[in-house]
Amino acid sequence: MGLTLVFSVAYQHKGEISVKSEEGEGTRFTIVFPKGTGNTGIKEVNRLDLETFKGGNLSEFFIYNRDMFEQRLLSEAVTVRDKINEILDIGNFNLLDNAHKLVLYIVQGKEYEVISFAKAEGITWAKHSLTLAFKLEWIQAVRRVMWEFLYNYDRINGHTTNKEQFYGLEKQINELMDLFLSHFFMNYSQFKDDLIRTQKEMVMELSVPFIPLSQSISILPLIGSIDNVRYDIMEEKILDQIGKENIQTLVIDLSGVVGIEAEAVHRLINLIDEIKMMGCKTIITGLRPEIVKMMIRNGLSFESKAVTKGTLQQALADYLAHSKLGGQQDQELLPHSSGAALNL
Repeated sequence: MGLTLVFSVAYQHKGEISVKSEEGEGTRFTIVFPKGTGNTGIKEVNRLDLETFKGGNLSEFFIYNRDMFEQRLLSEAVTVRDKINEILDIGNFNLLDNAHKLVLYIVQGKEYEVISFAKAEGITWAKHSLTLAFKLEWIQAVRRVMWEFLYNYDRINGHTTNKEQFYGLEKQINELMDLFLSHFFMNYSQFKDDLIRTQKEMVMELSVPFIPLSQSISILPLIGSIDNVRYDIMEEKILDQIGKENIQTLVIDLSGVVGIEAEAVHRLINLIDEIKMMGCKTIITGLRPEIVKMMIRNGLSFESKAVTKGTLQQALADYLAHSKLGGQQDQELLPHSSGAALNL
């Protein structure tokens, strides 16, 4: 890490580092800086060939020299330069046009337009999953080139600016640019958060899949872990589905559940009571040995609450057997079948 930092500092000051190392003799690092570079911290401002334009306001200046502005922007944003056509194809997003539009809003002091533009760009950028690093590099390049043009505008027109005027302009320009960045990232993040939340709700909804076996019997296979958030969705959907479809027997298969806490089992027992109050019987299948042990340790049991079966296949076999016999009601399925029930 130390060598990386040294290299970075030397590189920024146009220096070079060489190393010579021999086992048993030692290592020599040589750092060379160009003569007379100094370390004033002040970089020379580019004097652009824009003498053909004199007079007029800043907006006209940027419009008149748009080609040069785009050339300078492309030379500053090296990484993004090669991605412009790709970004245009992905999101119909013209970076050069939008950069020019943003600069005009800023030099004209149009705060409302800057905010609206930032919000729209943030949503579009998020919608097409474009890389934030490209946007950040691009905006910083826009900022640098804009200040370059402001300097050349004053130089060409012979304007002399005192420090108070300069810092006032700096405050206005940079505050609007920072305002753009702030609203861009806020709307980008909000769109992504809303998208993630919507997808999570959809996944949770799909995580409670009802499979109708007959008009009055349905299977609910559960997969993965069951936490409080998922339980709340389960409770709402199960009760709603029972009432809507008039389900009389619900088979809940837990063979795909990899993790469930004692609290979740306790809530599941309460849910079975709610199901019973709606006139529906519950059958639990696929209890794993570790779940059974955990329930015994915590004094939990489905006894008198639901019928338990070793596997879903056993429950289905009983259903098919009753279907062949005919004359049996669907709601009589399983409680009286022999051998397969395991009450805890």
